[in-house]
This record gives sequence, structure tokens and C-alpha cells, in this order.
Amino acid sequence: MPEWLEVIWRTIFAVVVLFFLTKLLGKRQVSQLSFFEYITGITVGSLAAYISLDTDKTWHLGLIALIVWVAFSLGIEFLQIKSKKARDFIDFKSTVLIKDGKILEDNMKKERLTTDELLEELRKKDVFKLADVEFAIMESDGAINVLLTRENQALTPKDMGIKVAPEKEPQAVIMDGKILDEPLDTLNLSRGWLQGQLEKQGLTVENVYLGQVDSYGELTVDLYADKVQVPKPQDKPQLYALLKKCEADLELFSLSTNNKEAKQMYEESSGKLQTLLQSLKPYIQS
Repeated sequence: MPEWLEVIWRTIFAVVVLFFLTKLLGKRQVSQLSFFEYITGITVGSLAAYISLDTDKTWHLGLIALIVWVAFSLGIEFLQIKSKKARDFIDFKSTVLIKDGKILEDNMKKERLTTDELLEELRKKDVFKLADVEFAIMESDGAINVLLTRENQALTPKDMGIKVAPEKEPQAVIMDGKILDEPLDTLNLSRGWLQGQLEKQGLTVENVYLGQVDSYGELTVDLYADKVQVPKPQDKPQLYALLKKCEADLELFSLSTNNKEAKQMYEESSGKLQTLLQSLKPYIQS
């Protein structure tokens, strides 16, 4: 076999082996490298290059070394899962940098982190004043997470005593101009319903690059033609406005009648509708 052809064959073989071994190591190997995983990535890559380019008779030793290294990495990961002491030793422990709004200088020196670097990391978290920080910690992967003081945290509906509807994952029902039946079944919807929603917006399935339905049954679409403006669905706001009008009409009827029984009936109905509106407000007002 010609040498150049052998290199091509070994390269393809090394890529395939490396792909499956990397999948065996798991997603963390790609998305969030720890200290040990960083070393593993460099070594495994070097061994794969050796298998690809070494044209002598010992290239198979590189394959053995690659398998041994991956097996050793899996053993280390298993040990980390079973033992916190092993995790702290291999991946380092988290270090508190700011506590009660004060910088811990000793911990800064321990992590060899300068004040400028700390301020830079805070700015990445949209924090520009040290006084706004209650707590900051450097994780084992080097990332710095920040907890703001209570008065500087974002206001949530819970803080205001407002109940909001639970939000579920939207389902993609149209992709690349084709209807996806499985997400429709998950939402207990049919193709006929979807076609009707598209007709309301003057669209066909072929025009839609991506279509999603949220947990409230509202369809939003992105078209192939980016310049075309698609009107946003207005069903929920219109329903809320209609119910508010009914409530106002019942109050008006109550004020305009002299019949005590009718007045009481209108007032009770208006009160019930008002209570219903308060319950439905998070779901239908947007």
C-alpha cells in the first residue's frame, strides 16, 4: 500500500475511533472541561495524531495508549461521582471571592486573581458596582458566579404577589416547510387545526421555515421570506377585552334596573366574572 494512502486510511480510522471514544466520555468533555478533562483532551488528541501520521510498524501502540487513557478517564469520572473528596482533589474546590459585600483578599491571592480581573468578570455579569454584590464564588471550572444584594435583584412576579401561568416548552410543529405530526400529537392538536391557523395568517405550510405552538395553543411562525411581516396572534387579548366588556355590561344592567332580584343577579354575575378574570388574567392577557 502506498504511504500516502496508508496515512489517509489511518486518519479516517483515528477520527472514527476518537469520535466514539469521545462520545463514551460524555457531553461534559465538550461543553465544560474540568482541569483533568482538559489534560485528557490534549493527550487524546495527540495520540490520535500519532496513530494517523506514524507510518512504522508500531502505530497500533498509539491505539492501545488511546484506549487505556480513555478507560483511565472513565475510571476517574466514576471515582468523582462516588467521592466528594476525590472531586475536590481532582477538580479543585470552589472559592468564595466576595462575602457580605467584602472582597476576601486571601482567597484572591490563593486563586492568583487580580482586582482588575475580578472587576472584569463582574462586568460580564452586568455588575459595575462592587457595592451591589452580596456574594461571589469562583467555581471549579474557573467561572465566577454572583449573587446581588436583595435591593439590586430583579423584581419578579412572586415579589409583587402575582401568580403567573406555568410555562411549558414550545413544540415545533413545522420545520423546513413540513408538518411534524409527533409534536402535534403531544399537544393534542390536528393537521386541520394547524392548517386553519395558517389560513388566518394568509400562509401555507410551504412558506414556513419554522412554526412553534406554545402551551396555550398559540402558533408563531418564521417565514422563508424574511421581509414579510407576519401579524402576531391577537386571540387572547381580544378574549380578555370581550370578558371585560361583559363584566362592564353586567354592572351597567345592575345599575339601570329597579328590580331587586334582577339587580342582585346582575351583581352576583358581575362578581363571579370578575373573580374568573383575575384567575385567567395570567393566561389570556399578553
